Amino acid sequence: MAGTKRASSGDEDEKNPISSVFLSEDDAGKLTEVRKDLQRTELILERNAQLLLIPVYERRRPIVKAIQKFWPIALMNHHMFAIHVQHKADQLALSYLEDLWIKRDSKEPRCFTIEFYFKENPHFTNTVLQKEYKYAPPNVAAADEKPDADGITPSMLEFSWEQHVKASSMKIDWKDASQALTKLYPREKGEEEDDDPAESGSFFNYFEHEDDPFEIGLSISNEVFPEVIDYFLGEVGDELESDDEEDDDDAEEIDLEQPKSKKRKV
Repeated sequence: MAGTKRASSGDEDEKNPISSVFLSEDDAGKLTEVRKDLQRTELILERNAQLLLIPVYERRRPIVKAIQKFWPIALMNHHMFAIHVQHKADQLALSYLEDLWIKRDSKEPRCFTIEFYFKENPHFTNTVLQKEYKYAPPNVAAADEKPDADGITPSMLEFSWEQHVKASSMKIDWKDASQALTKLYPREKGEEEDDDPAESGSFFNYFEHEDDPFEIGLSISNEVFPEVIDYFLGEVGDELESDDEEDDDDAEEIDLEQPKSKKRKV
């Protein structure tokens, strides 16, 4: 019986007409330019969208502020946010949150400042806790760049959140330093090769530390803030919660008068 001839890897490449392609420098340059045009257009669209949305958010603001515990409930309905507000003391402090606002950078809309407005509470004297994500141009030359007619500079098309955004920190004026939540529940460092903390500790570390390793700011600004009504009603969010979590004692320790979650219709 004749044996079957095994095809070599070279034979397979010859049989596959789309296994590889030669890209000339000219074609590569054209693709790069088209990609930059797309990025530029998307950035302009994002900026224009924010300009249209601001007055709508401003009309929404007093309405939701008048609803008791609106913002705490909406935030806790975001799965990733809730992970970092596991301590009862954090939840109690967060229950005094009455307003939340996002200020977008007028020149770089991908950067912003988050403002948390608190009622009088037993934890700290600050009425506003904020964190700014400031655009830091990628190089010194960027400061001399001239924006085009739409206000776009070449460096803005090379935007990287990890490399070109600098987050701020602020001091929280705790009424009782010994009961400062960030002292009671500090961030715990991970392994030496791991840059992220092993334990986030109190949520309020988010304000007292510059870095935001869990991207809480992005979750709030890009997900919760624009769709906060749906989050409050429980109509959006992850399907990651299990039935066992409903019986978790810690989750029941504080009553935020949370509406029953509604599953999104498919």
